Amino acid sequence: MNVPWRDRRGRVLPLKATILVCLFIPGILNAAWLATDQLGGRPVMEVIHGTGLWAIRFLMISLAITPFARALDWPGLLLVRRNVGVAAACYAVAHLFLYVVDQNFKLLTVVSEIALRFYLTIGFAALLVLLALAVTSTDGWTKKLGRNWKRLHKLAYPVGAVALLHYYIQSKLNVSEPVFVSGLFIWLMAWRSVPEAWRRKQGIAFTAALYGGLAVASGLITAGLEFAWYGLATKVNPWRVIAANESIAHGLRPAHWVFVVGISLVVVFVARRMMPTARPVRRVAA
Repeated sequence: MNVPWRDRRGRVLPLKATILVCLFIPGILNAAWLATDQLGGRPVMEVIHGTGLWAIRFLMISLAITPFARALDWPGLLLVRRNVGVAAACYAVAHLFLYVVDQNFKLLTVVSEIALRFYLTIGFAALLVLLALAVTSTDGWTKKLGRNWKRLHKLAYPVGAVALLHYYIQSKLNVSEPVFVSGLFIWLMAWRSVPEAWRRKQGIAFTAALYGGLAVASGLITAGLEFAWYGLATKVNPWRVIAANESIAHGLRPAHWVFVVGISLVVVFVARRMMPTARPVRRVAA
């Protein structure tokens, strides 16, 4: 039997076991806080937000695993991608279930709200597709669907975009984390848009320059996205947001953090390739 902490040969893999434990931690913490009355006046709503947040985080992490595995020459990292993606779907299901609980199990009200509120409609649509991806992530479905399996699972990217829009609308005024996560998603999409031949070049200088360029471009686009959101969806003066992005006197903005993450990947990539004991670069599947 194929279990989440073993490989296809039945061997226990420490990395998979460790990641599996980590995937449970947010849920356990939210349950503990709920049980000990540490979540304020609307505890169920707080857990609804928490599970939704971790669903998006785990979805983005699952999408980031391939480029990070390639940059770090760590093919074994791909072994946890399925677990992380399924965890995202599980947290999304918990997110919906808790919303039903918050509505006192009034299913007609739930259906009406989902149908009439745009951000709930798109969130529910994203959940349905994410569930389909989780169900078909098994080896059996991979064989059954053949070439169509990869086509189906490319839907994870539009699901990510829709989930982020849901996150923005739900967050209302303070969109710092949605903007940051969107910036990382932009980096991932930019990486995917780079021609495959470029992504597979072995030269340290070329690849470092490529990742550095993606970091700069993603940071700038993130700043533009934050400007556009505040200008179009709120009454906040977007030029104040631009001014905040031009200085770090009051702390780093989401665009700065996206740039920091991107440049950190460049540093780790160069260090990894320059290690005298480093293995030859292996081919990592897209």
